[in-house]
Amino acid sequence: MLAGRYLRAKRSQGGVALISIISFVGIMLAVAVLIIVMSVMNGFRTELLDRTLGFNGHVYVAGGSLYEPEVQTLAGEIAALPGVTQAAPLVEAQAMALGQGQISGVVVRGISEPDLRRTEIVSGNIVRGSLEGFGAGEYGGDLLLIGDRLAETLGVQPGDPLTLISPSGGATAFGYTPQRKTYTVGGTFSVGMSEYDQLFIYMPLEQAQLFFAREGMVDVVEIRVADPDRAPAMKASIAELAGPTAVVTDWTQRNASFWNALKIERSVMRLILMLIVAIAAMNIISGLVMLVKNKGRDIAILRTMGAGRGAILRIFFMAGASVGALGTLVGLVLGVLFCIFIGPIQNAVEWATGAEVFSSDIYYLAHIPAKVDALEVMIVVGWALAVSFLATLPPALRASRLDPVEALRYE
Repeated sequence: MLAGRYLRAKRSQGGVALISIISFVGIMLAVAVLIIVMSVMNGFRTELLDRTLGFNGHVYVAGGSLYEPEVQTLAGEIAALPGVTQAAPLVEAQAMALGQGQISGVVVRGISEPDLRRTEIVSGNIVRGSLEGFGAGEYGGDLLLIGDRLAETLGVQPGDPLTLISPSGGATAFGYTPQRKTYTVGGTFSVGMSEYDQLFIYMPLEQAQLFFAREGMVDVVEIRVADPDRAPAMKASIAELAGPTAVVTDWTQRNASFWNALKIERSVMRLILMLIVAIAAMNIISGLVMLVKNKGRDIAILRTMGAGRGAILRIFFMAGASVGALGTLVGLVLGVLFCIFIGPIQNAVEWATGAEVFSSDIYYLAHIPAKVDALEVMIVVGWALAVSFLATLPPALRASRLDPVEALRYE
């Protein structure tokens, strides 16, 4: 009761309502910003990781004897391992794609039609055309599946011709000569990452082997597992099947510097924002110091009426802690609501400003992702409450040690 009265008291009555409001707003905004930023970084990493691991494999077998039919037998043995969901032989090479007067560098993946259909992030996100006829006909057919952003760049759509130029074609007496062939666009896909939608083309495996002069062989066996986090632990059993001449790598080794940079950035950002929460909580100290100074007479009277130091400590501790607790609670609600409705908020900001606030060309994704992690939120709330309570203790202890005689001497 006394703590509430002191916080609500007007300035003329020795209250510090304005400073309390400033402290409340500071902690509320700091907690909300910390939750929003960490949720966006969690969402960005999760979306990027899900799409990357959905588009690419989790374990790769290269080198060794990747010739048919041995490679098909190896893929079948690997697919039979516990935890493995798919083992697909691939031909992967770079080429130039020539469309309607436009040209672009591309990465061509040769893959069988059943394996492509099992790659759900591609086969389940076909925006135009279809997979009908992919891999059919003589030499595996001439239909291609390309990214929708690449299709826009080249000015082609399903049914249009697309010419591929490979720098390493057939071998002649004068060395390797460029290979050039015209195919038909069978469909376009969109996985939601500009890097993949702008760069990749899928081609029937047999046709890719002919085009890139890899008759009867593949470049890599791409393996997907049920739990990508267990991919490093499964390399040993896969390497045993692949043989001593094979090179087995996993997704953590590919682009390791990129994932480590994301991890470090996330940790540093959390530390910086936690310091901002601590700085906001320091406002409680200034407010309570002024409150103790203004209420010195009240403290002396309460002490002479029999109130102990513990009672005085609890009064001023509750006065400061309530500001921190309420600010943390409102900041928690505000931050979570912002993350839930981040899509409409992004659309509203883009509509109001007329500018694209989250460009897919820069951030890879088409929208701002946000994933509220319960453990992360608990850490934020716990930290905000801890610093708020610690900031409250020094002025509350000072109030409890105030001598009634000294406080009343000049009254």
